Amino acid sequence: MVAVANAGYRAISIDFRGYGLSEHPSEPEKATFNDFVDDVVAVLDSLGITKAHLVAKDFGAFVAAMVGILHPDRVSTIILLGVPFLLPGLSPLQSQLHLIPPGFYMLRWMVPGGAEADFGRFDTKTVIRKVYIMFSGSLPPVAADNQEIMDLVDSSAPFPPWLSEEDLAEYGSLYEKSGFRTALQVPYRTMMLPCGLDDGKIRAPGLVIMGEQDYIMKFPGLEDHIRSGKVKEFVPNLDVTFLAQGTHFVQEQLPEEVNHLIISFLNKHCE
Repeated sequence: MVAVANAGYRAISIDFRGYGLSEHPSEPEKATFNDFVDDVVAVLDSLGITKAHLVAKDFGAFVAAMVGILHPDRVSTIILLGVPFLLPGLSPLQSQLHLIPPGFYMLRWMVPGGAEADFGRFDTKTVIRKVYIMFSGSLPPVAADNQEIMDLVDSSAPFPPWLSEEDLAEYGSLYEKSGFRTALQVPYRTMMLPCGLDDGKIRAPGLVIMGEQDYIMKFPGLEDHIRSGKVKEFVPNLDVTFLAQGTHFVQEQLPEEVNHLIISFLNKHCE
């Protein structure tokens, strides 16, 4: 945000409802990606912004893609980090979903009560620490039948060198406020629900930044979806950049490179 602002753009960050400092929806167990799409549009409306560039990370990619289809007049460009252009329901990858092992963290966290019990054994700072360590690897987190996802990472495991204890304390404090109630509902428990937009296309220029070492690249069918160019059937005006040493948290691991890519793309489409 600082780099983009210093480059002359107005930078705005959103805490979706139920995350960070935002209040939970009235019924968190009924929240969907559509609520988060509404949040994006409402923020733009409240600030009097007609059109914006969207930059999204991880499951935010689903939200940004939906905004691009449902509200194309509000979107100048869309930049995604760590997850390419997909929609809830994962329709481009549906034929590959049977290859996902039952212990894959996403499947575990889709089950109501399961992740809550797993997370509840630790304070929020420890949960966030384990998540960052686990998701910084190049292999998908998969637990054995008699193992919990949080137990894939030892609490004493070293932190990624690009993330500080101060960062962890900040993130942990936000989840102390929000908890994981909405965060487990969206994305995990709504990710496989079709959104009815599979025939839509995103007309805005798009950029995807992926780390070559990102464990997400081993999600069944995803790498082929990107490298084969199939993703461009959904987003015809798309650039894709891979960073050789990048992991899932590529923007924190390689901030100068990612900032350069983002600002160059914005400048290209603001001329």
